[in-house]
Formats: sequence, C-alpha cells, structure tokens
Amino acid sequence: MKKLINNPEYVVEEMIDGYVKAHSSYVKRLEGNDRALVTSKETKEGKVGILIGGGSGHEPAFMGYVGAGMADGVAIGNIFASPPPAPILEVTKAIDKGAGVVYLYGNYAGDVMNFGMAADLAAMEDIQVEMVLATDDVASAPKEEKDKRRGIAGEFLVYKMAGAAADFGYDLKEVARVARKANENTRSMGVGLSSCSLPQTGEPSFILGDDEMEVGLGHHGEPGIRKAPVDKADNVVDELLDNILGDMEINKGDDVVVLVNGLGSTPLMELYIMFRRVDEVLKEKGINIYRSYVGEYITSLEMGGASITVTKVDDEMKKMVDHPVDCPMFVQR
Repeated sequence: MKKLINNPEYVVEEMIDGYVKAHSSYVKRLEGNDRALVTSKETKEGKVGILIGGGSGHEPAFMGYVGAGMADGVAIGNIFASPPPAPILEVTKAIDKGAGVVYLYGNYAGDVMNFGMAADLAAMEDIQVEMVLATDDVASAPKEEKDKRRGIAGEFLVYKMAGAAADFGYDLKEVARVARKANENTRSMGVGLSSCSLPQTGEPSFILGDDEMEVGLGHHGEPGIRKAPVDKADNVVDELLDNILGDMEINKGDDVVVLVNGLGSTPLMELYIMFRRVDEVLKEKGINIYRSYVGEYITSLEMGGASITVTKVDDEMKKMVDHPVDCPMFVQR
C-alpha cells in the first residue's frame, strides 16, 4: 500500500507539525508536550473547557475539531492508540478557566485508562474534571450491555453539543449532562469495504475478499457482526438503519440528526447515494431529519466504507446542534 510519508516512525509528529503550521490562526502546540494542541484564540474566564482526544489516523478527528463552538484542546495519540496521560493533563491545565474541564472520548480500554489517570492528576492540581464516554456503535455490544459499546462517528455529535453548551455558559455538571444526553440518544453502525494499513507495517489491518464487506466493522478494523457479499447501497443502508432504529426509542414525528460518515477512501458520490436512501426510509417512517451531515468526519486512514449515525433530538439539543462552529476542519454558520 502506497503512502506519501517520510520515516514511518515519525508520521504523527510530522502530521501535527504540518497541521499547526497550516492552521496557526486556529491552534497552537503547547511547549510542555508535542501531542497537546489548544485553541490559539482567547477563551473567556469561567467557561467550561472541552477536551477531546484519541488516536491518530481518524482525521479530521480529533484535532480538526478544536475551535470556536467545539473543543478547546486535544490530546493526540499514536495511530489508533490512546494519548498517554501527560498530554491530556497539559491540555487540561491550559484550557481550564476556573470552571473545570469535560473530557470527551471513545469507549476504548486505553482511552478509559489514560483519561482516567489524567483526571486523577488534574484533581491534584485542583482542576475539576467530568468524563463522558461515547458508546454509539450498536454492532459492538447488545443493548443491555450498552456501556461496553465502542464510540465511532457519533462522537462528533457529542462534541458538537457539549461545545455549544460550554459556549452558552452551562456549568461543568450541565455540560457533562448535555454530552451524556447526546450520547444516550445517538446510535451508529458501519460497513467496511476495504482495509487500511498502518504506516509502520504497510500491511492491511484486516482481510476482506474482493467481493466481501464487513457489516458492523469498527473504526480500527474490529470485526463486525458478519461478512457478506458486497450488496447494493440501498440494501446496505436498510440493514444498518434496521439495527440503528431498532435499538432506539423512536416514534413517528420525532426529529433526528443524521450523519453519513466516510471511513477514508469512500467517494462522496457513494455517501450521498447512501444518504438518499436514509432520507427515503426515515420519511416512510414519519421521522423528520432536522439536520444532516455527509462527508468524512471520523475516518480510519484509507479504509473503505461508511457509517450511519442517527441522533434523536429535542428542543434543547436542537439549540446545541444549530450553534455556529469555526474549526479548521468543520465550519457551521
């Protein structure tokens, strides 16, 4: 697999270096840790800080979402690996404005451990921290074990709503409540068509036959619920939506936000074909799409495939979704 890189051992450092140079009006790197980025714009005292993070390879997540209306800082790990506690703590100290910091991250063992350790260290610095885990992937555990589910593309909408709540002046507990509410009302499921390869190995992260797809694939190549022959887009969307909607308490007349997310190498043409079918199915069920997002929001290097996310929203959540955002990789007016 071909990649435009230099030394594969330094791809993350060189990516961060290029990103900061390209977007210096938005972000800056902290002197204390090369994996710690914060907004370059001044934030007001008393605002709750929003800290996101995770492994590299998911660009534009996670560093692409540091900016007005979303995150105040990001801690960056190696490819598909959690950031260690050190950059998390450095970002925490930099973005705390006296009101505490909310950590938002996916439900993966390394992230749970390292963000938890950073929170303990922050407490020793007299900084209050609330932690909210994303658990939107319906394919990764049954409904009765929702706390074991992975966070995938639905994390983006958790960031969106938590960032808005912080901007609106909500206190620490309330920002965390909004983030948990967003997660509780969000369901996602994906399909993989082709693997990606880590720069250090050049080998595929998993194997699929030329005519195979993996239904329920995770963002790091974790196995899904079944392998199957590649099917028509409408049939794939129907299966994903059946699983998503069947896992939610959702009724005719409800409003939802929909995200169709590309995993890295799926053309927009295909993502819009998928969204077309999502719109048809939801209209048939009398479910209203309040806002939609189509594109690459949380990827997996050059993986082929896509995921669908549905978030049921009430009036409070609509206000959060509508709030303007200005980040290097996501702008909403």
